[in-house]
Amino acid sequence: MGFRGSMALSMPHTNAMPTADLSPTLIDPSAALARMAAVRARIQQACVLAQRPADAVQLLAVSKTFPADSVLAMAAAGQHAFGENYIQEGVDKVVALADLRRSTPLVWHCIGPIQSNKTRLVAAHFDWVQSVDRLKIAERLSAQRPADLPPLQVCVQVNIDDGANKSGVSMTEATDLAIAIQSLPQLQLRGLMCIPDPVDTHAEQVAVFKRARALFDAWRAAGLPVDTLSMGMSGDLEAAVEAGATMVRVGTALFGAR
Repeated sequence: MGFRGSMALSMPHTNAMPTADLSPTLIDPSAALARMAAVRARIQQACVLAQRPADAVQLLAVSKTFPADSVLAMAAAGQHAFGENYIQEGVDKVVALADLRRSTPLVWHCIGPIQSNKTRLVAAHFDWVQSVDRLKIAERLSAQRPADLPPLQVCVQVNIDDGANKSGVSMTEATDLAIAIQSLPQLQLRGLMCIPDPVDTHAEQVAVFKRARALFDAWRAAGLPVDTLSMGMSGDLEAAVEAGATMVRVGTALFGAR
């Protein structure tokens, strides 16, 4: 289901959350439409300001902690790509919505930390994994991917600002990991993902995201087959789009506060 262009043009360039109801309960269809329209309008306006095509940035709806019925509401509003941080919760939703998936092209992204004892679940149920930061995890995902499924689409999670106690491979080791992933038969390298620590201003946000963009560009220049730069969330998606994001991961602005 699409949204009228007039809705997108009326949205200001702001990092503020939509004013629609954001209670963490089941989302009714009208609320889902309103929130989806507001977020897509923000993305479109950010693309205009960055002089990028309106379709240059994909939206990943982060549905963690919200029930499958809320995913259904967002799917009815036209959203088909969903991200889950907690693996078992995500798998439960994938299974619960399996019938819908046969008629609607839902795509599930694992975007949370992965422990070795969870790789089999991830390999069997998700389409994308954006949080690969160790070769051991990548190898297990490839080995455990069912043969009847297409390769897992993979982003390397990079700790671009050297945040303490954060997931993500270091900037200095990220390229070696990306190259190693290319050799794994059941994985397809797509790009990189980052979650930088919050900073105070839009300019600071852009500067941090540009570090990820520089690494992404270096990978492409070196011949790595990457097309996805996943960065930016509800509070900083405008800065991410300005810096070159091709995918933004939005939860609160769509589903409400957790």
